[in-house]
Amino acid sequence: VTRSYTNNHKTVLGIAGALNHDASVSIVKGNEILFAAHSERYSKIKNDPLLNSEIIHNALEYGTPDVIAWYENPYKKKTRQLYAGQYETAFDMEELPKRYLQQIPELKDLPIVYQDHHYTHAASGYHTSGFVNAAVVVIDSIGEWETLTIWQGSGGKLSKVYSQRYPHSFGLFYSAMTQRLGLKANEDEYILMGMAAYGNADRKYKGTSLKHQLMNELGITTHSHKLHTFKQNLHRGCNWIFPDLTSEQDLFDLAAATQKIYEIMFDRVIKLAHRTVSFTENLVLMGGCALNCVANSMITSKYGFKDIWIMPNPGDAGSCIGVAQKFNKADWNLNWKTPYLGYNIEGDYPVEKTLETLLKGEIVGIANGRAEFGPRALGNRTLAADPRGPLIKDKMNEIKRRQKFRPFAPMILEED
Repeated sequence: VTRSYTNNHKTVLGIAGALNHDASVSIVKGNEILFAAHSERYSKIKNDPLLNSEIIHNALEYGTPDVIAWYENPYKKKTRQLYAGQYETAFDMEELPKRYLQQIPELKDLPIVYQDHHYTHAASGYHTSGFVNAAVVVIDSIGEWETLTIWQGSGGKLSKVYSQRYPHSFGLFYSAMTQRLGLKANEDEYILMGMAAYGNADRKYKGTSLKHQLMNELGITTHSHKLHTFKQNLHRGCNWIFPDLTSEQDLFDLAAATQKIYEIMFDRVIKLAHRTVSFTENLVLMGGCALNCVANSMITSKYGFKDIWIMPNPGDAGSCIGVAQKFNKADWNLNWKTPYLGYNIEGDYPVEKTLETLLKGEIVGIANGRAEFGPRALGNRTLAADPRGPLIKDKMNEIKRRQKFRPFAPMILEED
């Protein structure tokens, strides 16, 4: 459903991920997403948690905002930090958004409004989906308190029907295991997912399968009245677990066990979503865990959902769109046209030159048009290669400085 609007609606500058990880900015007016981008695209610092003058200047070229919408409630977040014993962080007033934005001349005089973290995830997915009715599932490490929520989207309104709270978190489990494998938590989870394909979750370890031993060690328990709980608080990681597993194959097996456990939990979440929002066959997935494409591929019609929408930027950065929609005083549906919402490089797309270079067996770097909004390369800022050459995979990995086991994405033919 697409609606048109007058110019009476507020122009909102949405901010997400800032002061945490992967800062982003959007400009939304009425039902139009005029701009959305990550700070890292300008600073060249991966998952940059800070805003910079370049992204702010670029955003303001698309509209002068009436208000700033922030993607989480900082005061609720600080109460959780106190509960978790993070006293230094909880009492650091420099981390308050209002104090932080005072340092940015273009933004310091604008009013600021806040919205709960999981709501902004849900809104970013639901309001870009085109669905009138949908079950909306949000899974991440942690918001203010919530780690998993299920929402009912109907007629433009979102109603929360299920919530799981800190410290019980599927996302924290996956991030803690990412760190246990020697990777960077909140950044390298996709590497763990790739490693899992080379491991065996059911290998014998201490008399049982590694998968079950890991669940036992972390105290992961299934309940009839709710989903899984965790005996161990994984907010500070679990580097202590299974110290004797150190070889490359051990790490692959740990990755496989982690992925399998996540899939077991994910299966129960999707079934619960259909039971609690049973009047629709539409599903929206959001939160950082929605980037787990291996688990997502499990969702077939057997779960009761026929149409699935995963916004191309389901993690924290994508929430700058949902929080802007909340406060733009427009109707509910955003006019999602494309994920190409960032800075623009003008010129015709080099189709013939790209094809000619690929057929020579060479690697092509493409930078054309507006940048993708999200972590995946979708053609406008992309390295491309013909996969038929026997050495091209290793050459691409060498250029990208990435592990040999990492998967590649296929190029998609132009749609008719």
